[in-house]
Amino acid sequence: MTDTATKASEPGPLRALLAWPNRAIPEWAVALVCRLGVAGVFFMSGRTKVDGFLHIKQSTYFLFQTEYKIPLVSPDIAAPMAAYSEHIFSIMLVLGLMTRLSAAAFLFMTLVIEVFVYPDAWPTHLSWAGLLIYLIARGGGSVSLDRALSIP
Repeated sequence: MTDTATKASEPGPLRALLAWPNRAIPEWAVALVCRLGVAGVFFMSGRTKVDGFLHIKQSTYFLFQTEYKIPLVSPDIAAPMAAYSEHIFSIMLVLGLMTRLSAAAFLFMTLVIEVFVYPDAWPTHLSWAGLLIYLIARGGGSVSLDRALSIP
């Protein structure tokens, strides 16, 4: 091999500098941060809807009747469904259990919120969607119950 061919196959300093995150940041860490970040947002939202353990507040029903107004679903059904989903799927994401399903549920919830509740909040919803799409595509990572239980 000639010196020219050897130099062409070696990465340049800029390429090496830009490639270091692929080696330094493991996939499990990216998945874990995505899981914890989005779970934190939805769990805290779920906590605002309940008092005590999981008792739905009257103010939650009021919000679903007046401000949230999701079509085709009664506030009496939508309020507990949202509160319980935010708790259950958040815990599942933290554990990395059925990650793809949990992320898909939250992506659907985000879409509903964006379309019917807060359409002007698209920058926030887009940031949630980015994390959720990563989790749907890649799963919970190697530090997850999905991996331990061989759940795809």
